Amino acid sequence: MNGKAKAYPVASLKKNRAIIDSVGNVPLLVLLGEDNLTVRAFETEVGENVLDLYVKSNPSAPRFLDVNTGSEWNFEGTAVSGPLAGKQLRKIPILKDYWFDWKNYHPDTTVYLR
Repeated sequence: MNGKAKAYPVASLKKNRAIIDSVGNVPLLVLLGEDNLTVRAFETEVGENVLDLYVKSNPSAPRFLDVNTGSEWNFEGTAVSGPLAGKQLRKIPILKDYWFDWKNYHPDTTVYLR
């Protein structure tokens, strides 16, 4: 993002399920699916507003709540209810790779450490 790269270890994703962060000044959400394999990332900016997202407890389907609007978002990055219903978060291309391989080609990558 904007010339910056960040790695998110699988262990961090498994621990947190959803990570709110920013890379290259772009606010984003990184998600791990219920299958512990699927990873998705989205920009959390809609229009000129950055969403303040929190994981909503629901074991059958991960949902995220934007505290400012009360809109609820699904794992596909779509608002399913609230004032932003029907809006879609912009998907960020990701690559699942081995760290030793990635680091060879992107030595300036920072690593998420929480």
